[in-house]
Amino acid sequence: MIVVMQLGATEAQIQAVADAIRAKGLEPLVMPGDDRTAIGIPASLTPDQRMTLEGVLSRLEGVNKISETSHPYKLASQEYHRDPTLIQVGDEKIGAGHFAVMAGPCSVEGYEEYREAALMVKACGARILRGGAFKPRTSPYSFQGLRVEGLKIIQQVARETGLVTITEVMSADMVEVVAEHVDILQIGARSMQNYPLLIEAGKSQRPVFLKRGPSATIDEWLLAAEYVLNEGNPNVIMCERGIIAFDRTYTRNLLDLTAVQVLKAQTHLPVIVDPSHGTGVAKFVPGMAKAAMVAGADGIMVEVHPDPAEAKSDGSQTLDQAQFAGLMADLRRLSDYAGVTL
Repeated sequence: MIVVMQLGATEAQIQAVADAIRAKGLEPLVMPGDDRTAIGIPASLTPDQRMTLEGVLSRLEGVNKISETSHPYKLASQEYHRDPTLIQVGDEKIGAGHFAVMAGPCSVEGYEEYREAALMVKACGARILRGGAFKPRTSPYSFQGLRVEGLKIIQQVARETGLVTITEVMSADMVEVVAEHVDILQIGARSMQNYPLLIEAGKSQRPVFLKRGPSATIDEWLLAAEYVLNEGNPNVIMCERGIIAFDRTYTRNLLDLTAVQVLKAQTHLPVIVDPSHGTGVAKFVPGMAKAAMVAGADGIMVEVHPDPAEAKSDGSQTLDQAQFAGLMADLRRLSDYAGVTL
């Protein structure tokens, strides 16, 4: 439910509406606008609750109209937050016209290797460094990451380079320790509907990078974001990383760039595209990364490594320095056309 106040409604009238909502055991979300204020009630109401609340609120001074939200998600919708969300991490801005590039190896393999990759990322112009310390692998025999030692390496390299860092957290009980070492918490595709993890990530107040599940619908993805937002954490970044398709002969996944446009019409949250996992093939990554910028994405996440052939994971979809430098140059040329700041 959303209460739209009249033009010129006073602070006292707005407060009276908020107080009436609280009196019913609900928490109001006050959303100041350019011309008028709206007050959202991000909760599922029974018909009786709705009727009672509408009766109380409609009689208050300054109320213009009361309307129902049209989506199962509330806080993630544009009905609750009309302007694009801008997320700032250190000096880096994500969303609202700022195009972010997140790059680095799939896995943190060791201090020297990670530092070399970080310097390469920085030299090419990216300012957010990715790298997995905990790796959710399909096979138990595949490299699982350096775990806490990997977190320490990420933190040390970040201090030396000044880069913003992002890494995946796989379980609710690890949120606190991961948040102590990195700037942005990544929720992987396999964990998108791990609700205890989403809740703990929301409580951390770190920005949360939420990857779409391999077979998740748009609404399921946005409802996952709602769990984080509902904990009072407004800094959620959506990431399209490819969905399962019927033909996987040539690519790892089907990169759904239509989802970028759909999300831009439904939510205020920034949308990032991961063409590395979306395609699974290094030579396809630059083209899809550029397509993502033109499609309206707020950034990309790509895997880069000094020597992809020697990478311990995902080498086939990883760019080397020359490929990444070329991509960054192309994105700079495209940024004016796309209307974004790189």
